[in-house]
Amino acid sequence: MEKQRNTPGIIDLMVCPGFCVKNNKIIQVNDAAKRLFLAPDMEVSGLLLTGKEEYANFSGGCLYLSLSIADQVQGALVTRIDDQDIFLVDADTELRELQLLALAAQELRMPLSNIMISADRLTPMQTEPKCQDHMARLNRGTSQLLRLVGNMSDALRYRQGCRMQTRNVTTLLEEIFEKAAALAESVGITLTFTSLPQDVYSLVDPEQLERAVLNILSNALKFTPQGGTVEATLTKKGRLLRLTVQDSGSGIGEGILQNIFSRYRRLPSLEDSRFGLGLGMVLVRTAAANHGGTVLIDQPEVGTRVTMTLRIQESTETVLHSKILSFDYAGERDHALVELSESLPASFYFTE
Repeated sequence: MEKQRNTPGIIDLMVCPGFCVKNNKIIQVNDAAKRLFLAPDMEVSGLLLTGKEEYANFSGGCLYLSLSIADQVQGALVTRIDDQDIFLVDADTELRELQLLALAAQELRMPLSNIMISADRLTPMQTEPKCQDHMARLNRGTSQLLRLVGNMSDALRYRQGCRMQTRNVTTLLEEIFEKAAALAESVGITLTFTSLPQDVYSLVDPEQLERAVLNILSNALKFTPQGGTVEATLTKKGRLLRLTVQDSGSGIGEGILQNIFSRYRRLPSLEDSRFGLGLGMVLVRTAAANHGGTVLIDQPEVGTRVTMTLRIQESTETVLHSKILSFDYAGERDHALVELSESLPASFYFTE
């Protein structure tokens, strides 16, 4: 009962728009939410743009979904306290923050590109084992920087839309997990993927989907000890695909879980290098939203479980979107090696 009495106080302390929901109705809003014309007694189901089914089945953890507020799309984090749900809407400052990050990424790309070109030219010249080891570490470091710079720029680009193509989602995911499983095995982690028995065709952005899955796997591998397991499962219910990734790691602290979808809020980052800026999860939640889905992070008895949903969409056009305007965000490098570079040994990054 004490938590219920304190819930409105929690909402009032939030700088971002926040409101409290009970039995599908808004019962409390803070000042920032009032400026979005949200008010008590409004039904939250009428605001849900994505995640209606997911929210109906929500029982705990952190759920990220999309709302339609004042004819604008807004992302929102949902957490449950007792029998009430707290909705925290993305602050208006997010777009400005992502624009600044994209500008910084643009300035970093040229010197990083020069370093990568020089490293590529030097690598075949190294014959001594010690030199090869140093080159492998250099290549791994540039892959990590490439991933970070890519996250800084693409967090904004993904918000601006996606390039949809009709693809066999089942096959696409199977290929991603097949490669990731081989890489995970090299660090002593067993990664399994249970796919669907049938093909499922849908409009998807292959880059965004691959990037989201690899970011989820990167986190799972970083927090799973050697000898542990990561189990992924793809299921289908109606027009909804559900990809679940569960690891056998130590789990996420409650304070970190509450901020898991927020940028920069990685308090243990100075002490624990596994924590980053949080841009990876921004990519994941944005990619899910662009595909009509949501992201749920919860903790079973062991480890952490991430569930990303995608809504199956059929093309109404006779011609697929052209790929001519697209570019390789990884600079023609292996995508899995870039996205999983924080979890893999340096030996993977020396190519003769």
